[in-house]
Amino acid sequence: MTKVEAFRALHRRQAPGDPLVLPGPWDAASARVFAEAGFPALATPSAGVAAALGYEDGQTPAEEMFAAVARIVRAVDVPVSADIEGGYGLAPTELVERLLETGAVGCNLEDSADGVLKDPREHADWLAEVRHAAANRLFVNARIDTFVRGAAEPKQAAERAIERAALYVAAGADCVYPIGAPTDILPLLRSGIQGPINVHGTITGDGPSPTELGELGATRITFGPGLQRRAAQALRDIAAGLAK
Repeated sequence: MTKVEAFRALHRRQAPGDPLVLPGPWDAASARVFAEAGFPALATPSAGVAAALGYEDGQTPAEEMFAAVARIVRAVDVPVSADIEGGYGLAPTELVERLLETGAVGCNLEDSADGVLKDPREHADWLAEVRHAAANRLFVNARIDTFVRGAAEPKQAAERAIERAALYVAAGADCVYPIGAPTDILPLLRSGIQGPINVHGTITGDGPSPTELGELGATRITFGPGLQRRAAQALRDIAAGLAK
């Protein structure tokens, strides 16, 4: 079984209450920590990688992002999916080839740009081109930004997310990611979306656990830059102690 096949299988075997938990490494060292802890796969966060490289979120040059992903992939034996934001303006074929060169088995692709939602049908057509270029070599996670860029009212955002999800799944997306969806909206999303759903998890202990998110409809849990920011805060605390 190839790594991408193993990654797909991880999304199929999950039962309610047992979602796939994917920590987000921001460099090779953090990737090794997560792999050594026993996680079966990892998913890089673009914001976390940007911070590690000295950039603001969304400002990382494509060359540096792909190079960072390649270093993370080389550091571990488990499958790694890469958050590549909106694709850096690359044509689908080039985007796919650049990703495959890193060794990544999947990608996260956003449906907004410059703070504005993209036309869903045009984005679905673009996703279909990505899927055609990738065939079965990449697991495509289509991020849906209606909760963070669209309607302020959660139910309306959910309805729009479900509409977009249908288009993206039909275009070949393996999973959809309605980022920012409130916990109480997850059952509605689950009832209206076919296939795996990615949900953002918390690491502070004041939010629902992965088990609870799974019971509400999540197939997989990712954390965005949360782990990198938690590590950075721990380092600040250590540095403050040393500076006394």
